[in-house]
Amino acid sequence: MSTSTPSSTAPSSSTNHKPLKRRSVVSSFIFKLPPAYFSPPSSSSLPTTSSFDPSIQKPLVALFKRSDKVSTYTHHYAPISGSIDSTDPTPLSAAWREIHEETTLTASDLKLLRQGKPYTFSDESVGREWTIWPFAFLLKDPAGDGEGSEKRIKINWEHEGWAWFDPLDVRDTEDFGGVPKLKESLRRVWFEIDLGLEAGKVLAEGCKRLEEDYVSGARQMAGDALRILRDVIDKMDDGVLDGENGDGKEAKWWKDIRMAAWHLWKNGRESMGAAIMSALLSALASVEAKVFQDHATRSKSSGKQLKSTIISILDREISARPLTNDQISRSFASYISRNLPSFNTPQKPLSILTLSESSTITHALSHLPILLPNSVLDIRVLESRPLLEGVSLAASLAKALSTELASSNDRQHSITIYTDASACHATRGVQLVVIGADRIASDGSVSNKTGSLSVLLATQHNAKEAKVVVLCDSEKVALPGPPEQHVVEDQGLEQVTRVWMGEGSSKRIRGAARTVLNFAHATRFEGKTKEKKHEEKEKTQVKVEVRNVSFEWCAGGLIDAYVTEEGEWNDENVKKKSEALQGLEKRLFGLL
Repeated sequence: MSTSTPSSTAPSSSTNHKPLKRRSVVSSFIFKLPPAYFSPPSSSSLPTTSSFDPSIQKPLVALFKRSDKVSTYTHHYAPISGSIDSTDPTPLSAAWREIHEETTLTASDLKLLRQGKPYTFSDESVGREWTIWPFAFLLKDPAGDGEGSEKRIKINWEHEGWAWFDPLDVRDTEDFGGVPKLKESLRRVWFEIDLGLEAGKVLAEGCKRLEEDYVSGARQMAGDALRILRDVIDKMDDGVLDGENGDGKEAKWWKDIRMAAWHLWKNGRESMGAAIMSALLSALASVEAKVFQDHATRSKSSGKQLKSTIISILDREISARPLTNDQISRSFASYISRNLPSFNTPQKPLSILTLSESSTITHALSHLPILLPNSVLDIRVLESRPLLEGVSLAASLAKALSTELASSNDRQHSITIYTDASACHATRGVQLVVIGADRIASDGSVSNKTGSLSVLLATQHNAKEAKVVVLCDSEKVALPGPPEQHVVEDQGLEQVTRVWMGEGSSKRIRGAARTVLNFAHATRFEGKTKEKKHEEKEKTQVKVEVRNVSFEWCAGGLIDAYVTEEGEWNDENVKKKSEALQGLEKRLFGLL
């Protein structure tokens, strides 16, 4: 589009002090990666070979030379850039739109690699204050021939040419020929510029593992993020942390560490971002307190010693995490004793309904017979399709409750697995509904496994006296803002169709599933079946979609209490935690 702009400002030679016009723009860098960019994956979580280009030995980034038909920075190299329009739902939507307009590439040719932290600057020479949203996209190579989707790049009138560059060779110099401060946007999506090759690779692989981990819960992923940050710091050059690279809270090494943490938050699995961010901010605050408030630690430490100090702090944060579940379990037992005392007896079983598989809930329910030795448990679990996490939860509880320690009172507990469709039936007669949380909004609304809302609504109808408890650690609380601001994660149809096409499904259902997939223009199931595979897809005007939304929001008004490692909370406690987190986020991430 004609209003395209580069990713940064030119030095101002103007003395004109007219008010600057504010504009938000996207800057999208397109990369090619060699197969060796990521270490060989231990699972399918890392990108497939179709994402790599076997013809290159090192990463390359495409830069586009702006034509003389654009209004600014003509004949200079830049990423794909353009304004964020009022009709763009998100900056990422604007990035995809601009890429298609200027190169004809689409999501079939590219995949989002990562986003960079936005930043703002002024350029008086063009009368603008720019807010830049950097993105990195990966060019696919489905044929594996080194050509890939590159052949489909067809530049429009805004560019007069383009070329591949080593991202480490990009310079903010006149000789390089790029738009002013091109490197500033690039470094925000390409870790190696600031962190070095080894640390950058650790961070890139870590972000990708978090992004594509659909097995672990938010708490486990937050712990993984801490371990990744620790490994990133361990791979940083000791010399980077020496005093000559800057001292105090503006030292470059401290900015690099905080930026690495920001990327783990934003370029991991963002739907789990509340817990990841909270854990990282807590760890960074501990580092800040030790290194910067303890002047002796900073002034007398070499780069190697400083690194060792920081890693020790992170190790303590990581090793302390398992204790949180014990604290939550004790808080949960105390809540039951106070609010449901009549059910803490052998004569009245305590009926508890839950769903999905939360490590926190598993731990708490497993330890109830120990913490409340007079209790008899009637645990009801929804199977939690499509991944059937509820079945796994029931198995874990059955093993735990059958141990000698848990069953020392010689009373028999019961576990019943219900289909998701019978959730309403499962709520009848329950005294306690327990759900986990992947994220808690500042107004007390809770994001949890899809199916949670129907359970809470059914409870209101069938068991009006039942208590609804969110069982989670306090790091699940998110920054202030309405639930609508948070990510809606759709896992796609593969998890669902795997069940449809499984051996347990009849021939009729498998055939129907293929028809649905054909109508949806989806990839046919590649599993082992006895039926012949359909090679042709239906040609139809009917649009069929398969939605597999992982999480849904439950309003705070449906919840009686939030039980955390700090005890029983209400919505006011949640709000205060969210506001405190906002202050910490602004201090540690705000000026990066």
